[in-house]
Amino acid sequence: MSTLKNKVQLIGNVGNTPEIKILENGKKVANFSMATNEFYKNSDGEKTQNTQWHNIVAWGKIAEIVEKYVDKGKEVAIEGKLTSRSYETEAGEKRYVTEVVANEILLLGIKGEEHASE
Repeated sequence: MSTLKNKVQLIGNVGNTPEIKILENGKKVANFSMATNEFYKNSDGEKTQNTQWHNIVAWGKIAEIVEKYVDKGKEVAIEGKLTSRSYETEAGEKRYVTEVVANEILLLGIKGEEHASE
């Protein structure tokens, strides 16, 4: 079992316009949310949709691709790893965040679009 890795693969729609930042060292980072949908029939036989929201972070070359080609509503496939971190708000409250750090993105929906990985 030593070959198991922290790996996440998601296909879904971008929930907001990606936020792009350029850090002091010149490196770019992109942050956006992504919705994945699961459809199933409930106990009454009705089709039901379950939507999960994910926070996505992309660095470097991937962030540049996100900045150029990704916008709200766009369907994308993401491969990356789960990370957790905490921070303190200005009011002194501790918050916890789980994010997917993307190491590969595939733009879906239109033929001939970009595919990028680090």
